[in-house]
Amino acid sequence: MPNISYSQLSVFENCPKQYKLRYVDKLSKNVSNIHLIFGSAMHTVIQSWLDVIYNKTATAADKMDLNTMLKDELISEFLKAQEKDEQAPCTKDQINEFFDDGVAILDFLKRRRGDYFAKKQWSLVGCEIPINVKIRDKIRLIGFLDVVLRHSSGRIKILDLKTSTMGWNKYVKADKLKAAQLLLYKMFYAEQKFVAPEDIDIEFFILKRRLYEKADFPQKRIQKFVPANGSVSLNRARKMLDNFVTLTFDKDGKYMVENLKATPSKKSCKFCEFLDTEDCKDGIKS
Repeated sequence: MPNISYSQLSVFENCPKQYKLRYVDKLSKNVSNIHLIFGSAMHTVIQSWLDVIYNKTATAADKMDLNTMLKDELISEFLKAQEKDEQAPCTKDQINEFFDDGVAILDFLKRRRGDYFAKKQWSLVGCEIPINVKIRDKIRLIGFLDVVLRHSSGRIKILDLKTSTMGWNKYVKADKLKAAQLLLYKMFYAEQKFVAPEDIDIEFFILKRRLYEKADFPQKRIQKFVPANGSVSLNRARKMLDNFVTLTFDKDGKYMVENLKATPSKKSCKFCEFLDTEDCKDGIKS
């Protein structure tokens, strides 16, 4: 039975041929980089910190050496990527630069913990909570929720942690495909846990590496973004997923490769790993 993910949906929406080359033909040329390493390391450190805050005490969390944890995680992720890709994913200078950025984010979070992760009336449901739901007879969607919190009133909050250089601008916020990730997670968490969708809040929790050097306003290392997530938005995300499944798989769960054609554009081809390779000559260079 094929398992699909939001990442697969995202690639398909960008270009069906890219999806075919990466997931059907398994020709992916993607290699790790400092951004992926940093994102994974920050996820691990923050999730560990939240576990101590909510399942032990805030005092114990304040005593955690998050900087050392981050350093260890960056090294661990570097070594895993180097072994997988058979090449160094980044330079030592990049590791040091991103480490300093991470320290600044973690320091901000520790100082402002009460603003973002209050303990009063809130509890931690868990981190990396799995989603595994049946989409069709032979198709399942799998994913993981970064952070799930529960209020004493029964409301659920799903947080998706994102690392970013300077935060999301209006164009990123308007990206329906990016919002679809949390919308689908909200929909299927509700189904999986028998919770009413209207009792679930979703939020992108964006960790900003950099701040503006000369700003006339107070700046924060954290940006919170709540996408529209009412019934209209949920239905739109579900239709996007259903369209992907209908065009990609037959009733037996087998790939229908005849539908996986290139849809070249400057935007979709810009970061494609197959651009101008022997596997794809359909691309458009920027």
